[in-house]
Amino acid sequence: LTCSPAAPPSRPSPMLRLTTLLAATTAAVAGPVELTPANFDELVINSGKAAFVKFFAPWCGHCKKLKPDWDALAEVHEGSQKVLIADVDCTAAGKPLCEKYGVRGYPTLKYFNPPSEDGEDYKGGRTLAELKKFAETELGPGCSVDMMENCSEEQKKELETYVAMPAEERNSMLETLKKEVADAEAAHEALLKELQASYKASMEKVEQLKESAAPKIKLLKAATPSVKPEATKDEV
Repeated sequence: LTCSPAAPPSRPSPMLRLTTLLAATTAAVAGPVELTPANFDELVINSGKAAFVKFFAPWCGHCKKLKPDWDALAEVHEGSQKVLIADVDCTAAGKPLCEKYGVRGYPTLKYFNPPSEDGEDYKGGRTLAELKKFAETELGPGCSVDMMENCSEEQKKELETYVAMPAEERNSMLETLKKEVADAEAAHEALLKELQASYKASMEKVEQLKESAAPKIKLLKAATPSVKPEATKDEV
């Protein structure tokens, strides 16, 4: 579940503002690292670490619900040389990052395994146990020419083929694959909208039929005489 990136609700009550202030003070002491365009490349792209990033809006109810488990996950990995747990506030300095990575709802979770710079959408469960398991088993430096020890034998052979390619050919292949994925995603979105429109039209047709048929159904039922119980001998 996510919150739509719309305008935030009305100004919060003084008590809510106090609670938020206390939470922010606590976060300043420990918790997820706050990412902005100024430090993103340093802490994520060029750090050699894997990064698990939450894109959020402070007013979003789903974000507030996730916060305790996300903060606990950050505590588990605090000081880690392999995994960074981080936040991006889409309503503040982090907004350009949210736009860059196509964030459409809050919270959006993405993970970055080096040497990837694109980030992948996390689609797993959001309990602390599920987040911890994912961070422990799926996050970390991946297979690359600089980290051959992380490659399987099959990956090493394929990687050697790509390394031997001219850079222009390799980049062309990369862009072609990325375009294929983007086109498939666009086609999926278009199909989804088409199905939603068909579902809406079908539902409206059903509701109209129910509305027009209801009076006739009622009268047809009323036209059927009710069955009266037979009189007993005493009543006769």
